[in-house]
Amino acid sequence: MTIRFAAVGLDHRHIYGQVACLIDAGAACVGYASGTSGGDPHVLEGFAERFPRVPAVDDAQRLLDDPSIDLIVSAAIPDARAPLGIAAMRRGKDFMSDKPGFASLDQLDAAEAAQRETGRIYSVCFSERFEVPAVARAQALVADGAIGTVVQTVGLGPHRLNRHLRPDWFFDAARYGGIVNDIASHQIDQFLVFTGATEVEFAASTVANFATPDAPRFEDFGEVLLRAPGASGYIRVDWYTPDGLATWGDGRLTILGTEGFIELRKYVDIAGRPGTDHLFLVNGEETRHIDCADEPLSYGARLIADVRNRTETAMSQAHCFRTSRLALEAQARAARLGHLT
Repeated sequence: MTIRFAAVGLDHRHIYGQVACLIDAGAACVGYASGTSGGDPHVLEGFAERFPRVPAVDDAQRLLDDPSIDLIVSAAIPDARAPLGIAAMRRGKDFMSDKPGFASLDQLDAAEAAQRETGRIYSVCFSERFEVPAVARAQALVADGAIGTVVQTVGLGPHRLNRHLRPDWFFDAARYGGIVNDIASHQIDQFLVFTGATEVEFAASTVANFATPDAPRFEDFGEVLLRAPGASGYIRVDWYTPDGLATWGDGRLTILGTEGFIELRKYVDIAGRPGTDHLFLVNGEETRHIDCADEPLSYGARLIADVRNRTETAMSQAHCFRTSRLALEAQARAARLGHLT
């Protein structure tokens, strides 16, 4: 059975990766919403260029109501994602959201309730794990015991602002849920995956506006300290990537184990090695650099299998909601610094 899916809410370019991972794994994209509520015009234009065989549909409701469609995929404005996901689940469809999957704790509670009632899948595409080969390789190394027991992760998520390209909603924390909820959800997801922790609390969190005083509802800096019985984690996210860097951000992840450590340079090695997906492994036997660019990715194929078989191999529903709740709670209780109103 070929899984049929549609894209609704094309407000962020992350939709390209979400759709591509499913098509590459054998699913059929049978339409995308292109009307006045379909999304950002620039994103819609880019989507049509990348996926010219996918038909445009003026009314998103037609896609939601089509009983032949199994899955709805969305990168809508963050505060529109949960209502769309709930609508999709109540129509018997599974749902894949760009991160963050929710803009508030109330939205998360409503989506959890709808997911329990319907039994459908609500998946959040944490692209800094699911779309990064270096992370997949690191997971395999940790599973093989290459660095012993993981006791800490340090995740850094710097981004380039590209202010002139950003829509108005981007500068309103109420619309995207705040910087910790938005960006740091990636690093929280990775902390949970690499430590295996399920009982986690945030020990401290901060959000700030240090560099954009003329946009006082925009958060350009955030940090979180996580604590679990056997591990801790530190996260820093920001919008300060300078134009001199060759890519949008020098995303890094350090995984500390009792017998070694792994450092990932996900998007660039500023020491000069070309390409992306650089992994550095240090343990009792070796110190080496591993090029992970060809490491296979499995999220798309596993999500398709889950839609087909009603399983949870891509990501458990509990993990999805746990990650999102931690991010939202850390956001809600964060100390506020700088020019924030």
